Amino acid sequence: MLWVKSFHLIFLVSWYAGLFYLPRLYVHHAMAEDRATRERLEIMERKLFWFITPWALLTLAFGIWLWVLQGWGMQALWLNIKVLLVLPLIGFHLWCWKLMMQFRGGPNPHSHIWFRWFNEFPLLILVAVVLLVILKPF
Repeated sequence: MLWVKSFHLIFLVSWYAGLFYLPRLYVHHAMAEDRATRERLEIMERKLFWFITPWALLTLAFGIWLWVLQGWGMQALWLNIKVLLVLPLIGFHLWCWKLMMQFRGGPNPHSHIWFRWFNEFPLLILVAVVLLVILKPF
């Protein structure tokens, strides 16, 4: 089980690195005024998104494996809450894909200020999950 936890954490850190950086690219994209910069940012966004997507899938696979090893979390409410918190994180990842496609398809969908706030969402999930895993309050 320690191997499964280790790989789960390794893939989680890799996924999160991208989730923290991708919206920062969107901030710069929203502020870009010239076409060359926007095109360069589109390439960077696309490459980063498709680089972190396998890490997301591996994080989920190893997380499900841990959940199964724990008996589907029946004895641990904190684990079930953690699993529920993963769902909005998956939604965030997919929302990043949607925003990336909107940038490619035409005008900027939001202001750079909006993207700065958008960038904070994964941190909120991370704080909640870490507190649940370490403190196991339920």
